[in-house]
Amino acid sequence: MNIKAAIQAYRPYNIQEEKDKKTILSFLEQYEDAFYRENELAHMTASAWVVNKDKTKVLMAYHKIYDSWAWLGGHCDGNEDCLAVAIKEVREEAGVHEVKPVSEDIFSLEVLSVDSHYKRGNYVPTHLHLNVTYLLEADERDEIHIKEDENSNVAWFKLDEAIDRSNEKWFRENIYAKLNKKLRETYEID
Repeated sequence: MNIKAAIQAYRPYNIQEEKDKKTILSFLEQYEDAFYRENELAHMTASAWVVNKDKTKVLMAYHKIYDSWAWLGGHCDGNEDCLAVAIKEVREEAGVHEVKPVSEDIFSLEVLSVDSHYKRGNYVPTHLHLNVTYLLEADERDEIHIKEDENSNVAWFKLDEAIDRSNEKWFRENIYAKLNKKLRETYEID
């Protein structure tokens, strides 16, 4: 199933996802370059909520740009296979080799605002990330390492601790809390 069809078929978890789903689908209809960051208004990204086998811990990286612990993920850069992008980003950002989808279905949708910043000496204007999130699993005993140009640390945290570690209020309250709540409900985790 292509990503547009997968997004159309996705059942939003809450009002935020319902509205963001409409925004993402509308953008995909209007812009042929939606999967390229050259579209400076908005572009597709893929993220991963990476859990251990027991689904009691989350793998996060300390991102330099955001100065915060955060999920793993990145730009699609022309690749419309968002699941493959999420897996690739986990491998690159955390050094995890054995990572697999808990399900190939979309786990969450978000439209995220990104403040202007400098990356590798280049100015990046404020824009939107039209984000597709997948629930991935990795072995917490595997070796992990940083990606020096993007993050300064990578670590596993208990579900609630992962939320507390983030410095980004919107993500803590509206994204990470949602992901954990959905994880607990879907997989009946205490």
